[in-house]
Amino acid sequence: MDVRRAGERYRGGDPEAGIESLHAFSFGPHYDPDNLRFGAVIACNEERLAPGAGFDEHPHSHTEIVTWVVRGELTHRDSAGHTSVIGPGDVQHLSAAAGVRHVERNEADVPLVFVQMWLSPRKPGGAPDYAVVRGIADATPYALPHAGAMLHVRRLARGERTAVPDAPRVYLHVVRGDVRLADRDLGPGDAVRITNGRDLEAVAFTPAELLLWEMA
Repeated sequence: MDVRRAGERYRGGDPEAGIESLHAFSFGPHYDPDNLRFGAVIACNEERLAPGAGFDEHPHSHTEIVTWVVRGELTHRDSAGHTSVIGPGDVQHLSAAAGVRHVERNEADVPLVFVQMWLSPRKPGGAPDYAVVRGIADATPYALPHAGAMLHVRRLARGERTAVPDAPRVYLHVVRGDVRLADRDLGPGDAVRITNGRDLEAVAFTPAELLLWEMA
């Protein structure tokens, strides 16, 4: 178990433009050759956008991009013609494939917070694809077969326990709340990279929300 604390994230974005970014992996000017990826996960960014702020049109390729909104609403537009607004409980998946351009903005009048995770596909190329799952349930994992990964969303009441998948690799991100995993206490923004874990459980000290990537 490799615990990475929220305070260790690389800070980015453009505060004057209302954009704050916290990167869990090597990103842009924050190059760290020892922190390039964990399994298929190559980025886990916490993004905070002020009302009216956002990312202008920019390109992606050969990346599976999964977005989870914590607070507010995210407006998405892409060069393949997709437009949507997603909120808490929705999973957005943009498969960049051979190449796509998109815009991400906070067009609401309240602050927006979201977690965006990038995964590397097993095979490059192909046609871009886009999907939104509204109100995903805890018992319904979201599969990314192109990346050999599966996303589990876990919402816990105080004192509730949840099993961590037994898998070669699991990436766990704490969205909100305080939990204990084995002998480690975790808070919002903390993450754990688990290799060959078995019979692990997370218990919530406060109401909590977790994102777990199960990977081969």
